[in-house]
Amino acid sequence: MAFINGIIQLGPTVMMPIIFFILALIFRVRVAQGFKAAMLIGIGFVGINLVISLLLDTLGPAAESMVKRFDLNLTVVDPGWPVGATIGWGTPIVPFVVFGAIVLNIVLLLLKLTKTVNIDIFNYWHFMLTGGVVYAVTDSIIISVVSALLHFWVAIVIADLTAKKIQQEYNLKGVSFAHATSAIYVPIGIAMNWIIERIPGLNKVKASPEEITKKYGVMGEPLTLGTILGVLLGILAGLNITDILTLGIKVAAVMVLLPAMINILVQGLEIVREAAEILLKSRFPDREFYIGLDTALLVGNSSVLATGLLLIPGALLLAVILPGNKVLPFVDLASLVFLLPMAAPFLQKNLVRLFITGMVMVTFVLYAGTSIAPYYTKAAEMVNVTLPENLQSATELANLIGGATSPLGWLIIEISKLF
Repeated sequence: MAFINGIIQLGPTVMMPIIFFILALIFRVRVAQGFKAAMLIGIGFVGINLVISLLLDTLGPAAESMVKRFDLNLTVVDPGWPVGATIGWGTPIVPFVVFGAIVLNIVLLLLKLTKTVNIDIFNYWHFMLTGGVVYAVTDSIIISVVSALLHFWVAIVIADLTAKKIQQEYNLKGVSFAHATSAIYVPIGIAMNWIIERIPGLNKVKASPEEITKKYGVMGEPLTLGTILGVLLGILAGLNITDILTLGIKVAAVMVLLPAMINILVQGLEIVREAAEILLKSRFPDREFYIGLDTALLVGNSSVLATGLLLIPGALLLAVILPGNKVLPFVDLASLVFLLPMAAPFLQKNLVRLFITGMVMVTFVLYAGTSIAPYYTKAAEMVNVTLPENLQSATELANLIGGATSPLGWLIIEISKLF
């Protein structure tokens, strides 16, 4: 357990370069090239984390201001994904789930039931969070471990099924995304696109960033979209003019800088991917393999980022008007973008379709959070979560982002109540 915690505490910015350097050597990349690839990947992750931190740190206070301004009084508070990760990595099931997931992945590869080699170990917390809440429900190690591994397996299946489409739409090669939160929303994206295609008028709306840019020129470019959305959020938050303009510029910076950081990471990834493809095809000519990575590589897309920003006021509106909802969107408001990236290609990266679908996703999350809040709160107490002072008045907890409030996580938790 201490060894596992030591690895996880390194974080993806250190852990991923080490993993890729080892992979590079396994795939017979020269040491110098392997080092370069690993460092590019590490630098890329540092850049991505810095830009995403800028986004979250910038939008967090604005989101909190919106909550206070609209005087939302709901009893279940969203304490943010770090609490979800703490639960995921803090319950007694961790060693069994981590080793179980690695073994399950290897078995699926040997049986030719998957093409994905999931090395996104840090984000194991998403499906381990589901297992952690199940443990709070059942007090059973076996049921909790099986629940977490079931969630992991479904995410692997979706990663395989979506790999080609995502590779094409995001201009990536040889990768997939077994992200146990984002992946679970792909079926919702496909279903919503099918429905929208059958709604006269709405099915004719063209609203991808490329089409907006083609029609409106600079007004459709990411830097302009970011500025407009940042200013809009600042106004809704009731900020002063200086803070509104600052928010607009910072959001625009994120829209421009995040794709650039992703490109650096991809340069390193390509070195390892090409070597892996050559070696694996020589050994397994009838097989194809994908490297399972974090969806942070996908959120830099302008349509995904823009929709994520629009979902902040959208989520607050839903929290007020949905009958029976008890969840107050709070810390994870700025992280709602992570619900969207894997579903986006199946919605044509259309901002209108993405926003409508995102509102459906958030609706589900709010009701799922309301449903599992007592058990989520118990799971948080089990790992001695200490809440920030501004959340001390919360009576119960539930995250917006994380496997437990995804459709699959919620279903697994509800079924576990039968035991």
